[in-house]
This record gives sequence, structure tokens and C-alpha cells, in this order.
Amino acid sequence: MDDVQVKIQAKVLEQLLEHLRARPDVQNIDLMNLAGFCRNCLAKWYRQAALDLGQTISDAQARAFVYGMGYEEWKKKYQKDPSKPLPS
Repeated sequence: MDDVQVKIQAKVLEQLLEHLRARPDVQNIDLMNLAGFCRNCLAKWYRQAALDLGQTISDAQARAFVYGMGYEEWKKKYQKDPSKPLPS
């Protein structure tokens, strides 16, 4: 893979993460149901890619990279109670 392709892929990932950070109303369960992956999946893929390149990062670090903040903070701010009905 050449340097230009790597830069393009990095830019695409940046844009995807910016989009997801701007849309905290879209819950992970919605992403899983519609797309088959969620923010947590991205964090796992990020962590695995780091490991594949000889870098060790924690799950918490990977999630903070994807969420743009700590996971617990994101959940408190944005995660909806799945037992409550959605507004109509």
C-alpha cells in the first residue's frame, strides 16, 4: 500500500469519527442493527491494528480515540435507557 492510499484511508477514518462524534443521538445499538458495527467495534479494530503494528493500547484508550472522550463520560452524556420508549 502506498503512502497516498494510507493518507486517504486515514482521512476517511477521521471523517467517519467526526461524523459519529457529531451524532451522539445515533445509539450504538442502532448502528449495530443497521450497519453491523458500532463505535465499540471501531475501538476494537483500532486496538487490534495498533497491536498488529507492535503498539499496545488499552481498551479505554481505543474507546477514547473513537468516542472523542472517555467511554463512561460518553455513556453518561449520550446513552439512552433502552427500556424507555422512543419519543414519537
